[in-house]
Amino acid sequence: MPILKYSLAFVLGAILLQQQPQLPDMSLAVGWVLAAGLALFLRRYCTGPALSAGRFFLYGVVLGAGFLWAAFCAQARLADALPQAWEGRDISLIGVVAEMPQRDRQKIRFRFDVEQVLTPDATVPERILLAWYRNKRHMKRPMPEMRAGERWRLRVRLKRPHGNANPHVADYEAKLLERQVRAVGYVRPASNNQRLEDWRGSLRYGFERMRENVRARFRHYLPDNPDAGVLIALAVGDQRAIPTAHWQTFTRTGTNHLMAISGLHITLVSGLIAMAVYGLWRRMTWLSLRLPARKPALLAGLIAALAYALLAGFAIPAKRAFLMLLIVVVACWHDRRVSMPAVLGWVLLMVVIGDPWAVISPGFWLSFGAIALIGYALSGRIGQPGKVAGWVRIQWMITLGLFPLLLTLFQQVSLVSPIANALAIPVMTFAVVPLTLLAAVPGWEFCLSIALFILQGLMTGLQGLAELPPAIWQQHAPPAWTVAAAVAGVLWLMLPGGPGLGIRAGFPARWLGLLMVLPLFLVFPDRPAEGELWLDVLDVGQGLAVVARTRDHAMLYDAGPSYGDSDSGKRIIVPYLRGEGIRALDLMIISHADSDHSGGALSVLQVVPARMLLASLGQDHPVRQQVAVNRNCLAGIAWVWDGVHFEVLHPRQPSYLAQRHNTNESSCVLKITTRHGSVLLPADIGRSTESELLRQVPGLLPATVLIVPHHGSKSSSSQSFVRQVNPAYAIFTAGYRNPFGHPRAEVVNRYRVQGSTLRRSDRDGAILLRFAQGGVEIDSWRALKRRYWHDRWFEEE
Repeated sequence: MPILKYSLAFVLGAILLQQQPQLPDMSLAVGWVLAAGLALFLRRYCTGPALSAGRFFLYGVVLGAGFLWAAFCAQARLADALPQAWEGRDISLIGVVAEMPQRDRQKIRFRFDVEQVLTPDATVPERILLAWYRNKRHMKRPMPEMRAGERWRLRVRLKRPHGNANPHVADYEAKLLERQVRAVGYVRPASNNQRLEDWRGSLRYGFERMRENVRARFRHYLPDNPDAGVLIALAVGDQRAIPTAHWQTFTRTGTNHLMAISGLHITLVSGLIAMAVYGLWRRMTWLSLRLPARKPALLAGLIAALAYALLAGFAIPAKRAFLMLLIVVVACWHDRRVSMPAVLGWVLLMVVIGDPWAVISPGFWLSFGAIALIGYALSGRIGQPGKVAGWVRIQWMITLGLFPLLLTLFQQVSLVSPIANALAIPVMTFAVVPLTLLAAVPGWEFCLSIALFILQGLMTGLQGLAELPPAIWQQHAPPAWTVAAAVAGVLWLMLPGGPGLGIRAGFPARWLGLLMVLPLFLVFPDRPAEGELWLDVLDVGQGLAVVARTRDHAMLYDAGPSYGDSDSGKRIIVPYLRGEGIRALDLMIISHADSDHSGGALSVLQVVPARMLLASLGQDHPVRQQVAVNRNCLAGIAWVWDGVHFEVLHPRQPSYLAQRHNTNESSCVLKITTRHGSVLLPADIGRSTESELLRQVPGLLPATVLIVPHHGSKSSSSQSFVRQVNPAYAIFTAGYRNPFGHPRAEVVNRYRVQGSTLRRSDRDGAILLRFAQGGVEIDSWRALKRRYWHDRWFEEE
C-alpha cells in the first residue's frame, strides 16, 4: 500500500504541472532537495508527532518530485521547436517514415523522423507530422507509395503545433506534444522528392513495418469490407481503419474499448501463450527437472505480451497491461507474493515517469480506473458468488464506477453498456481476437473469414442495441465538485457486500452513495438571465461558427468548415453544445453556401436537432433537407427571445434572387440587440453589400461587437462601413497561417485606428462574450485555459 500512496503523490505532482500556464523556474529543485532532506531526517531520527509529520511531509516531497520531473521533461521537449522564422518556408530534409502511413483519396499522412536538414541555416524538430496531398493538376496520377522504415528526401513546408481552442474540445496541441510531434506540415511538389533507401534498419521501425504488412494482408484478403477495419484495429491498433458508422455503434453501446487493443487483449494473448508453453514444458521431463514449467510459461507469456503491445503501437492501455504482467512475472519468478495495490502503484509510477503527459490522456484515466475498480470490487468481500455472478458483478461495478469519469471526459454514457458488454466481451475475447491474431501469422489468413463471420453477427446485435431510444445518456459537462462527490458516492455504493447484487446486501447504508451521485445530474450550468445574451464565437479555423444563447433559447449561426472526411461540426460544435447542455437548437442560421460556413451543418443536425432553419441556400441544398421548417434568410425577418431582439438586415429578396450564384454577397446579415449592447454578424459580405447596407439601414449598423466581415479580407471592411458600425470590439475569425492571408494587415489597422479592441480566433481561441449587467464582458478560451505548451507566436510579433 505505501508504494501506491507514493505513486499517487508522484502522479498528482505531474498532473499539477500539466495545469500550469507556464513552466516553473527549475531553481525550485534546490528547495525540493532541502525539503527532501528534512523529510528524511524527520523519518530517520524523530519519533512521535515529529515522525508522523515527517511521513506526511514525505508525501509532499514525492509530489514535488513528480512536478519537477514533469517540468524537466517538458523543458527538454519544448526546446526541440521550429523557429517562427522558418514557418511557411521551403525546407529540404532527409529522414525516415516513422510509422505506417495513413492513406485516403486525397493525401498520405505520416510521422517523419528528421535525420538531416539540407537547407542552410534551417532548424527543424526531430519528429514532425507530414501530409502528402494529391496534385490537383494531375488527379489521375497515382499517389507515391510510402512504407514505414523508408528513408526519403523531401521538400516540406512546416508550421508550429497549433490547434483550435474551444470549451469541451480535446486539446490538439497537447496531443501533439505527447506524441513528441513538434511541427506539422506538408510535402511540396519537387523533382527531388525521392525514396533514398527502402529500409532503415531499426527495431522500432521494424515493428512499424510488421504492423503495415499485417494491415496490407488484411486489406488484400478482405477488400472493400467495412468490418475489416475492426479486425485491423484488433491486430495492429490502427483505430483509424474503423469506419465512422461503426464507431457510432460502439460508442452508443459502450463497447468501443473492445475495438482497440486493450489490456484485456494483451492479457488474453499472454495467458494463451503461457498455457501452451506450460503444457508443452510439463510433458518434457528433462526440462521440468531443470526448471519448473511455471517459470518458462510466465516468461513466454510476458514476451508474447510485449510483442503484441509493440505491434499495437504501445498505447497507454497496452503499456499498462504489459507492465502489470512484468511485475507479476518478476514476483512469481522469485517466489514472491505481490498485492494488487502494489502492482498498480508500481505501474502508475513507471508509466508517468516514462510519459508525464499520459495524465492528460483519457486512455490513462479509463485504463487505470477500470483496473482499480476491478481490484476494489474484489477486495475484502465475504461470501463471493459463483464465477458467472462474480463476472456480472465486476462488469456492473466497472460500468457504474466509470460513469462519472465518462461524463466528465465525453459528456455521454451508454445505458445499454452492461448488456452490450455481456454479449461482446466473451465473443471478442474468446473468438474474434484469437482468430484475428492467428490470421496475422502468414499462412493462417483463412482465419479472417471465420473471425469476420462472427464479428458480423456481433455487429448485428450491437446495432440493434444502439438503435434503442434510451441507448445513450448525454448531458452537460458536470462541475468538478459534483464529479468528486459522485466518485465518492460510487465507491460507497461499491463497499463490500453480501452475495446479492443489490445495494441493500452487505455493508449497511450503501444507498447513501446515491445521494452523493445525484448532484452530477441535478446541478446544471449557468444560463443567461432575462434580457441577457451569451455569444460564443468558436475557434473553427478558417470559417465561422457562433452560438447565441438567451435565457430559454439557443441559436447556431454558421457551422464552420469541412475538411476531407471530417468537419468542424463533429469535431468542435457538437462537443461544445453537448458540454454546455444544449440538446436542441431553436434556430440554425446558415449565412451562405460556402463550405467554410456550412461545412459542419449536417454533422451538427445528426446529433443536435434544430427546430427551424434560416438560410441563404438553394432549395435543393442537403442542409435544407434535414430541417422540416426552413425559410430563406431575408431582410425584415425579426423576433424576440427573452427580451433580446434579433433582426435580419440582408439579403433583400430581389438581391438574393439576382445574386444566388454570388454566395458571399447573399450572406445572411444578422443584428442582435440587448439592453446591454449589440452585435452585428455580417458573414462574408463584401464592399458592395456594405454600401447597400449603408444606404438602406444605416441606423441599424452601429454595434458594440462586430464579427468582422469575410475574416478580415481586403475586399470587405470599407472605411465608411467601419466608421458607421464603430464597434467597441472587432472579432476576426481566421485560421492559423491560412493561405489567404486573413486578416489583412491594412484591415486590422483600420479597426485599430477606429479605436476597436481586437480579438482573433487564431490567437485567442474561442471568444466568449456576455452581454449582461454592466455592459459587455469578453474573454477568450486560451486566456482562461492557458497551458505552457500553447504557442505564443503573437507575443513575439
